[in-house]
Amino acid sequence: MDLPYAPATYGLIAANLIASIYALAVDQKFASQFAFHVGAIARQRQHYRVFTSSFLHGDAFHLLFNMMTLLFFGPAVEGALGTDGFLVVYFGAVMASGVASFFVNRDNLQYTSLGASDGVAGTVLAFCVFNPFSPIYFFFLPIPIPAILFGVLFIVISAGMIRRDTGRIAHEAHLAGALAGVLLTLAMRPDLLARVFA
Repeated sequence: MDLPYAPATYGLIAANLIASIYALAVDQKFASQFAFHVGAIARQRQHYRVFTSSFLHGDAFHLLFNMMTLLFFGPAVEGALGTDGFLVVYFGAVMASGVASFFVNRDNLQYTSLGASDGVAGTVLAFCVFNPFSPIYFFFLPIPIPAILFGVLFIVISAGMIRRDTGRIAHEAHLAGALAGVLLTLAMRPDLLARVFA
């Protein structure tokens, strides 16, 4: 089976695998140097952490889940928006996530997070905009649901979980990434609004 032409998607997956496996298996200090860290961003102006943190993961399952999701949805979004448009959505979602995470956790200088979930969320929600009625299978649901319903549920649940004690999950990052994915996609392709509401 021929893989779709999606160089940015495959490049991001490769970069995530290399950086995350190195941090997990070779140098555990590597992640702490490049993870999202409120104190380092606020006091040391290490703004690069907003982006470098999205190439690191807390464990193998975290990495595998994000990369499999990106592999499923990335090529479709890159094919629809082009490589440049896809990168705008992906890194726009990462940036929006970083701003939201910093704002929500600004009083906790020790707050740290990492993972590609923000860029992946933006990619998945961009897919939902392009394909609102395509079925999406989610691992705990026995039946597929329309992409537009999945997108709405993702946004509503992420918004509702902010500020709750939910362990290591950065729901504000997921929400910001998802919203950025929707808004940036519509900014580049405003004609899609007619498809959603037709």
